[in-house]
This record gives sequence, structure tokens and C-alpha cells, in this order.
Amino acid sequence: MDYVSQLKNLPKKNDFFIGFDSDGCVFDTMELKHKECFCPAAIKHLGCQPVSKAAREVWDFVNLYSKTRGCNRFIAVQHFRNLLKERTDVKARGFDPMDLSGLDAWVQRETKLGNPALEAEVVENGNQDLHIMLDWSREVNARVEDMVSGMTPFPGVLDVLKHGRDRADMIVVSQTPLDALEREWEENNMTPYVRLIAGQEHGTKAEHIRFATEGKGYGKDRVLMVGDAPGDYKAAADNDALYYPIIPGQEEASWQRLVDEALERFFAGTFAGSYQQQLLDEFDASLPEHPPWENGTD
Repeated sequence: MDYVSQLKNLPKKNDFFIGFDSDGCVFDTMELKHKECFCPAAIKHLGCQPVSKAAREVWDFVNLYSKTRGCNRFIAVQHFRNLLKERTDVKARGFDPMDLSGLDAWVQRETKLGNPALEAEVVENGNQDLHIMLDWSREVNARVEDMVSGMTPFPGVLDVLKHGRDRADMIVVSQTPLDALEREWEENNMTPYVRLIAGQEHGTKAEHIRFATEGKGYGKDRVLMVGDAPGDYKAAADNDALYYPIIPGQEEASWQRLVDEALERFFAGTFAGSYQQQLLDEFDASLPEHPPWENGTD
């Protein structure tokens, strides 16, 4: 399937455009997926059993409690490896995380960082690092399918979708695999509110926004990204779009503020400027850059 064409050929029906991240933003799935699915599979496939406690702390920091929250799963593995090998307790045990130079090279040259592209790469060159990554990623997907069900959106999400449906072209902008996204949105009867669900198969989040909006006549300050991670903000900034943060740990209040004031500000043209900057400052303050163990608190 030509996923990029899906985005490029999406017709413009309204003057406004809104993209929504899904995991951790619309759905409270981040803790469950990372702690029960991603991290156990990473410990297994990356051979981190001798330092499992440290590995869990590092994985959670990278993916849940820092400015790298919400990054692509393969980039998360790179951050995880880099932080893990620098921990004093890991060094003390003589543990050396996998080098994964094959992963580094693939991430450097590939933009569609998902299983389809990885599977094709493995068939083409058979790199051992990428075999490991593919086995890990497939197990993650299987664990998610088995574990994650019955998830409901944060309070306020449906109100936003209902208010926005007739005034904005709305899509899902996510790095989650498409089948998991479609399953979660369909379980909650939410697919009718969005024009398209874009997952990791469609490219990066910045590409999702660009392909869906470029050359279609959306006016300045009429494209908005709603997300819960710095990567979502970067995707918006890369497209000169506005950004509304769902602040981790304050999700319900963030969605309520979007319902009560921010959405109407967006439609009224008063979102940009000092109002958005206030939101961005709160968002930036909510996620640390450096792990606590660097300060000797591990």
C-alpha cells in the first residue's frame, strides 16, 4: 500500500487542520505498553537480564519520564543503549550493552522506521543487529496485541473530537504501528471523527503533517498538532504549525483546557503567540532532560 499517497491525496474539506497523537495523548496507554510490553521484550532480546533493574529504570526514563518521551521505538533503543552503558552500577557489574551499529546505520538512512521497512532491510542485507531488532519489534507488537485492550480515551477527548469534526480536517499522527492504532480507535468508535489514521508505516510525524497539508491552502496558524511528547512539538515546528501539549501527569486537565478555551482560540486565530508560549513553557518544565541517577539519586 502506498501510505504516503494516502496523506497527499487526502482532500481538504475545511479551513483548519488538526493532527492528534494517540499513545499517551488520546489514550492512557504509555505506561502499560512500555512497562508490560516494550521493556520486558527489550531486556530479553538485548540480553540485559544481568542488569534488569537498571535497564527498566533507563527504559522508563527514555520513553515515559523525559524529553525523549514518545520517540520512535528504534530511536528509543539507541537512547536506551547509550544511557544504560553510562550508568555506574552497570559498569560496576562489567556489563556492556550490545553495540547495535547496524541499527545506528539503518536509522541514519531510513525515514519510515517501522517493521515493513526493517523487514525489507533484513531480507536485503541480513545484518545481525537488525535481525535482533526485528525479533524484538515483532514480540513487542505481539505483546501489545495480547495485553492492551479495553483502553478508553482520556476524559475530554471525545468532546474535542465532536467540536472539531465539522470545522477541521482531523487525522491521527502517530509512530505506533497502524494495526494497533486502528484497533484502539475502532474499539472506542472514534474512527468516524478522523479523516485518516497515520502510523509509523506512513513515515515520520513531521512527514504526516507535511504530506497531509502541503499545497492544500490551509492558512497560516490554521494547522494544529496535539501531542504529549517533545517529538510531537518538533513535528509541528518543522511544519510551522501550532502545537497544543497534553502534559504528562496532567492529561485530564490538559484535555479540559483544550475543550474549554484552546480549541476556540485556535478557530478564532488567537492561539499563536503568548498563549501558545505559556503552554509550551509548562510542557517543557514537565519533562526533565537528564536522568536522576546522574545526580547520584539512583
